[in-house]
Amino acid sequence: MLRVRPVQFTSDVAGWKRLLGALGLVCTEDHGGRVEFDAGSGRVALRSAAPGAPDDGTVAFGVEVGDLAEFARRTVADGTRAELFDADHGQAVRVTARDGFTFVADKAISRTTRPEADPGLAVVGTWLTPDVSGAAQELRNIGARPRHAYTDLAEFSTKNGGILSVRKAPATAAGGLAFEYDGDLAALEARLAAAGLTAALAAGSAALATGSGGARFGQVLDAWSGPVLDAGSGSAAGSAGSGSGQVLTVQAPGGGTITISSRVPEK
Repeated sequence: MLRVRPVQFTSDVAGWKRLLGALGLVCTEDHGGRVEFDAGSGRVALRSAAPGAPDDGTVAFGVEVGDLAEFARRTVADGTRAELFDADHGQAVRVTARDGFTFVADKAISRTTRPEADPGLAVVGTWLTPDVSGAAQELRNIGARPRHAYTDLAEFSTKNGGILSVRKAPATAAGGLAFEYDGDLAALEARLAAAGLTAALAAGSAALATGSGGARFGQVLDAWSGPVLDAGSGSAAGSAGSGSGQVLTVQAPGGGTITISSRVPEK
């Protein structure tokens, strides 16, 4: 089992609950400072942080798995460092990549997805790194499935929901919370506006975001409109196609933003 589950740390849990609900995610657990949401594909966790604390507004790249020990064993056997450890919420697996990036695999509470969640919305976990090919191999080693490859970007699907994305960046970091939508982004924008939330739909480019409340590197990637490379061979395989360049930018609690891209057809 492998499911995408980034963790958003925030001093405004109520604001994030309102935003995620408007996007079509469904709350599955609410313990005040620890809240879990199902999307149609993937999950998002909210964790409370003190206002102004270093982790306020940050995002932790993360996944959920079934058997922790088996996941660690298979990951190590495939060439990526993984070790069981005792986290503050229980046992988990820490994965350490060659570029120094680390992330946590938690044990899944449930293998199912709430049917009320918007089926078109998929959670995207983003890994920023100078070494795209190396990070992509690490994701293959944890069981992610190659989906798309571009010059400076690689994407993977997961067996139990969500998308893992690797983007080239000057430094290694987790990207901000993002989604992909297999539906009408203009209709989603209208739904957010009806809920009193600020969103703007644009065509073409998606900006790189760090995990710090949507702060940007100042670098823009035309991720969807350029030539698509075959994930296996790296050879050109055509373009992403019309309509795949739309990006909805949503104002998030705390002054950051999240991005929602239109779904890129499978190659």
